[in-house]
Amino acid sequence: MLALLLGFYFTGEARVITKIAKHLTKVRIDKWLWSIRIFKSRTIATDACKAGKVRIAGEPVKASYQLAENEVVAVKKDGFNFEYRALILIEKRVGAPVAVTCYEDVTSEEEKNKYKAWFQNAAATNERREKGAGRPTKKERREIEKFKDDE
Repeated sequence: MLALLLGFYFTGEARVITKIAKHLTKVRIDKWLWSIRIFKSRTIATDACKAGKVRIAGEPVKASYQLAENEVVAVKKDGFNFEYRALILIEKRVGAPVAVTCYEDVTSEEEKNKYKAWFQNAAATNERREKGAGRPTKKERREIEKFKDDE
């Protein structure tokens, strides 16, 4: 697998977009998490690593950790614990259809069900503020985020 050629044809357009990913043996974990669209920006991915929310084999890793193929990465995001197996290592951000081919979601069914239940009931959440209380202050917001992360 020296090179992986991925071609995508857009209907109604005469152009063909081709992405070529060189075969990498190792890649920085923050770049990989950003490129497969787990995090919206590389800075957020780096911050998650610094906060100890990214783990490999149960140990927190630095953003500069060199990820190898078939390693399982555990990510704590929004109070949920996701696990991904690295199938293809990429450094550049790609579209969602390509990104899903680069990893395998090995998250437990229990955690997936918890996430689906939260996602479906997001509009009817039980997190409410008293009417007239206004937005939380920075201190209150940090306390809320800390409380949610502890769950």
